[in-house]
Amino acid sequence: MAQPNLSASAVLGLRNQGDAEWVRLRGLQFSALAGQTFHRVYAHAVMAVLVAQLYFEHISLVWLVGWVAALALINFRGTRFDRSLANTDRRALQPTEFFQQTINSVVSGMLWSVPILFFAPLGSAGDLAALLLILAMLTLGSITFYSAAPAAVASLTALVGLATATHLIIFEMWFLAVCSGFFTVTALLGTITVCRTFLKARLAECNLAEKEEVVSLLLREFEENEADWLWEIDTNRKLRSISPRFAFALGYRQEEAEGKPLMELISSKNCKPSDYAPSLRELAGRLKHRENFSNLLVHVTINGDERWWELSGTPMRDDRDRFVGFRGVGSDVTEQRESSEKIAYLARYDTLTSLPNRLQLHEALGDALSYAAQWRTRCALMMVDLDRFKAVNDSLGHMTGDKLLAQVSSRLQSILGKDQMCGRLGGDEFAIVIRDASNSDRIEDIARKVIATLSEPYEVDQHTLYVGASVGSAYGPRDGDTVEELMRNADLALYRAKDTGGGAHCRFEPALHASAEERRRLEASLRQAILSDEFVLHYQPVVDARSEKIVSFEALVRWNSPEHGFVSPGKFIPLAEDTRLIVPIGRWVLQQACMEARAWPEHVKVNVNVSPEQLLEPHFHEEVIEALATSGLRPERLEVEVTESIFVRDATTARNSLEQIMALGCSVALDDFGTGYSSLGYLRTLRFSTIKVDRSFVQGAAQKSNESLAIINAVVAMAKSLDMTTTAEGVETPEEAELIRNLGCDKIQGFYFGRPMVKEDARRLFKRHTRQLKAG
Repeated sequence: MAQPNLSASAVLGLRNQGDAEWVRLRGLQFSALAGQTFHRVYAHAVMAVLVAQLYFEHISLVWLVGWVAALALINFRGTRFDRSLANTDRRALQPTEFFQQTINSVVSGMLWSVPILFFAPLGSAGDLAALLLILAMLTLGSITFYSAAPAAVASLTALVGLATATHLIIFEMWFLAVCSGFFTVTALLGTITVCRTFLKARLAECNLAEKEEVVSLLLREFEENEADWLWEIDTNRKLRSISPRFAFALGYRQEEAEGKPLMELISSKNCKPSDYAPSLRELAGRLKHRENFSNLLVHVTINGDERWWELSGTPMRDDRDRFVGFRGVGSDVTEQRESSEKIAYLARYDTLTSLPNRLQLHEALGDALSYAAQWRTRCALMMVDLDRFKAVNDSLGHMTGDKLLAQVSSRLQSILGKDQMCGRLGGDEFAIVIRDASNSDRIEDIARKVIATLSEPYEVDQHTLYVGASVGSAYGPRDGDTVEELMRNADLALYRAKDTGGGAHCRFEPALHASAEERRRLEASLRQAILSDEFVLHYQPVVDARSEKIVSFEALVRWNSPEHGFVSPGKFIPLAEDTRLIVPIGRWVLQQACMEARAWPEHVKVNVNVSPEQLLEPHFHEEVIEALATSGLRPERLEVEVTESIFVRDATTARNSLEQIMALGCSVALDDFGTGYSSLGYLRTLRFSTIKVDRSFVQGAAQKSNESLAIINAVVAMAKSLDMTTTAEGVETPEEAELIRNLGCDKIQGFYFGRPMVKEDARRLFKRHTRQLKAG
């Protein structure tokens, strides 16, 4: 609390009467009057007796008694009133109280003017000198001992001084009159000075009291806090003034802990100082050297239970600057520390597998690269990706997939040795950091061991699961001298290993950069091709196996890029599926194929291949409806071709989408049956219209392969029993066509009956067929 500007008028209380600051200052002054009134009454009584004694022989006794009685009455009244103001530091002082207290002094001053005005003329010069001395003592005594009422003292001083000067002037004592005036002015100035000092002292006391009250409140509030407590020790480091909360933290009652050594209570039983934990040793050292400490984390043992405390302490000293102990605050932060440790663990470890996560792998690889650069050796990074894991995740659920990943991590940890760290990057991708890779054969051995170990069967939730592993590796600093570069190159090698079919290990080669750059450029061009309408549809005829009449055309997308030239579908279709660009491409194919089929004879269908990415779109059936509505094609003339892989991704969503398409009247063909994840369950739950036999079985049958012949016979028999038709793909010679016809297939597709052609050539086929019928 800042002190106000204490001018003379502020000290005397002559301005701003009644406002908050005036009330506060007068309250601080008048609350001290009760303690000073005794000195005032005593001084007035003694001085009155001296004046009465001085003029006893010159003034009538009645006048003296009357004057003394009046003075006693006004002092008695003033004393009672002063004592009623003792609590003004805690309540608002009214201006009327200020005026009443001042008027008492004015009356007192007027009574003290009577001797100089009326008694002195009757006495001798010696009596006058004695009276002036008494009045001077009264004035100085009031200034000294009645400093709590500056207006009252000033009134008394001014009235007595004025009376004195008047008497001296009347009797032409000019020198004494001037001296008396000077004395009065000096006394008034002294009154203001003394009272200002007194008021400043009262303000300081008040401020200090308020601060102590605030501190007391804060300490009480601090003590009532659930976690924190106060502690205090003496020069022997023994506890004193123990608070209930600190006693609870120590596990003792207050009276039990009082006077016991602090270090003994917070360390293990019978633990010697030399055996203290590092944090306890630091605390003991700070206490020994009497040093301040703040937020010191200390590992303590409370009745055998290990806890973490956060302590702050300050040395205490007495008035003579002697050390008397320590005082401070503390709190139990065990739970916060455990939470912090858990957060730190989660930041560096994978929660599912307990393996180091990407952050820790980055740090380990950075250290390995620094070590390799320092000692001119090599380190290595191996990227491991599981083969067929997505099929497990999609078919059996994420919980089963997570349990499988946990077993994979255990196997990886079991095969790794010294200076090798395995971690999980995310999903089904892992990484192995090898600090010392100076022996390249060692990397090959580890890769073979990883592939072999991870390819062994897993038992998860009563399922026997089979997944493989692909590995890509890169050496540092040869293949990259930064973490990012080495990880990128190992990832390129892994991509190559996956591209070869999986279950393989590939090292990074500079040529992989060129492949990756080509893929990036091809992806950019593919995105532009969608916007620039660079695709075109070709149509390959499907004929009846008996009559060899065209029953449908399969729509096949082709891309002739201005930058890359003709791009094989086997190259851009997988890229489109990886980047999900197949969705807009497939939508365009569906729309264009329906529009073109509208120009064909009514009995000819159009077959459109649908990617799993398209089929898993939530509104795919609406795209089919839009294509049919825009083109005007009857739904019965559209046949959607899908592969078995759609059921591996999300069987439920795929089945729902196909059922919605079938409900429109469209037919669905199952393409490449027998080459992937074959399951008769698909044929049982969905009524496919056609099963397409892959060209590999057709070629195998043409080469007299018993397995291929058996598969085709089985597919044909099964299709007939389920009221489905069969289409043989890849028929290229008359002999193959005759063989397939004899095996019972219903439809044939292949180069023998026509290569994929542009729409104009497809239309000419119909015109030629029409002319042949007319000629016949």
